Amino acid sequence: MEDALAVRRVDRLGVVLVAGGALAMAWAPFIIVKANRIAAGKPQLLTQLIAQPAAVVLLILLTAAALAALFLRNQIIRLGIATLAIAALILTLGFVSTAATPAGSTVARITPGGSFWVLLAVVGLMISDALVKLRLTPWLRVAALALYAALLAVVLRSGLLDNLSIMKEYANNADKFWHEALSHVFLSIGSVAIAIVLALPLGIFCYWQPRIRAVVLRALSLVQTIPSLALFGILMLPLGYIAANVPFAAEIGVKGIGVAPALVALVIYSLLPIVANTVVGLAGVDPSVRDSAAGMGLTRRQILTGIDLPLAFPVILTGIRIVLVQAIGLVTVAALIGGGGFGLFIFQGIGQTANDLVLLGAVPTVFLAFSSAVILDAVIDSIRGQRA
Repeated sequence: MEDALAVRRVDRLGVVLVAGGALAMAWAPFIIVKANRIAAGKPQLLTQLIAQPAAVVLLILLTAAALAALFLRNQIIRLGIATLAIAALILTLGFVSTAATPAGSTVARITPGGSFWVLLAVVGLMISDALVKLRLTPWLRVAALALYAALLAVVLRSGLLDNLSIMKEYANNADKFWHEALSHVFLSIGSVAIAIVLALPLGIFCYWQPRIRAVVLRALSLVQTIPSLALFGILMLPLGYIAANVPFAAEIGVKGIGVAPALVALVIYSLLPIVANTVVGLAGVDPSVRDSAAGMGLTRRQILTGIDLPLAFPVILTGIRIVLVQAIGLVTVAALIGGGGFGLFIFQGIGQTANDLVLLGAVPTVFLAFSSAVILDAVIDSIRGQRA
């Protein structure tokens, strides 16, 4: 019991987290009450909401989380306190947004303020730090992600957060939201799948041909320096020409704007990490293993498929992880050329000066990227663990 509650010298990361959270609570609003979606709004600090029981509970749990972050050694207790704190943070936001909404108003908006987002990040980092130090198995990390996502889904379904401005934007765009969500996932996964088909053979060829390798990697590196919006624009001209002059091209979706240029650009951006990691992974295979296989009479193809690629797979999968997270982010820009995805809400929100509409596109994009990274990291660590 004494070990469980043992304290230590002040945790350096804890100092940074607590200082950031305290400054945010002191200077940034917890919520902003707006008369409508584009009005400036009236900021309210968390301490100004102290009359509400939920705010009191939140302050108590945040204090406990701060003390745990600074002094507590037991990571399970730290994780439990941080989980309670983040739950209280979200629930309190729902309660105070309901209380702050004027009775009978359909246009008023309650927006989370700066201190809410900072506290969310601080407690989230505390949870992440505890999970890392607990050294959970790969699939337990995925299970933890699924559990937190499920709890958030329950809160969203309960209607507690319905008075938040971002949820009102969702209610106004629910059908479009899920359509664009499917478009975002399709473009992200589709582009990565095509890139794998193209980049894996290219990476193998580059490994076998060192002279070609340097040229290919330099060319792909050069492409990475082109801004995404510029590349989308460059592709509009040739794809538009193909749509106008090649029979049936337009009918199958090849156009100067829309999904086609977005998909092509995403595939181009995805090539370098996969090609480079394929080369690195194959180069990392112990030559003595290949020599033993060759001595047993295996052909070059058999060595490649039976030894080289399986041993290099974790490194290749690391490149695929990088590409998938990158693609999820880049798809948001594709909305500017009609590619769809969550970027549609982001750019509509910017055009309408509606920050909550921007959040409707940005928050799920971040969640998709984070979830993809966690899941693929678990797969990579699981494969490496099996071979250790």
